[in-house]
Amino acid sequence: MFPATKFPAIKPRSEATMSETMQKWQALSRKEMAARVAQDIPEGWYVNLGIGAPTMIADYIPADREVVIHSENGIVGMGPAPAPEDVDPWLINAGKQHVTLRKGGSYVHQADSFAIIRGGHLDLCVLGAFEVAQNGDIANWATSSNDMAPAVGGAMDLSAGARRVWVLMEHTTKDGRPRLVKHCGYPLTAMGVVKRIYTNLAVLDVTPEGFEVVEMIPGLTLDELQARTDAPLR
Repeated sequence: MFPATKFPAIKPRSEATMSETMQKWQALSRKEMAARVAQDIPEGWYVNLGIGAPTMIADYIPADREVVIHSENGIVGMGPAPAPEDVDPWLINAGKQHVTLRKGGSYVHQADSFAIIRGGHLDLCVLGAFEVAQNGDIANWATSSNDMAPAVGGAMDLSAGARRVWVLMEHTTKDGRPRLVKHCGYPLTAMGVVKRIYTNLAVLDVTPEGFEVVEMIPGLTLDELQARTDAPLR
């Protein structure tokens, strides 16, 4: 089990509102979010980590826990990010970040890598997202018809092929709009596939009845979490 996260003391801004000043909680950082997901990945699972924040999860999986990390560009057994002096310029993940190879890891052709995905051999895929709907729909590749993203990419294969899909994302946008919604407003990546969501405020399961709160960060109330969520919480 990953050691309990220590939360830094809150330092209110000088111009904070009364409600901000009275806030009794501190949202998780991206690293803390990644560490929280790593706690829940069991021994022996084959896991793909999506581009962005999910790739940091590999840095927090204990060395003595056998979790096989897959990267769609052809790595099976990917390890954590290397120290600067240990960077191999030829070893990168699908997001073009330098990585390491764990003992027993291997390189495969990209066609074989996608056969692993499409053949249903991944126990879990952790993706980032712009929005997740209460029925498990995920939107993670474009925010409008004018978005510069050329296509949905491998996330579509991963969403359809993995046995489980979890999402790691901020609970709200930078301007405070909820990302956990009743219905996605952005182009969908896949429909009804998300089973669990990890945000900087909470862990939530997607159930037939909607979002169910598994845990919240210390000090946060359910009413405060609901105020930052578009869909009803249970």
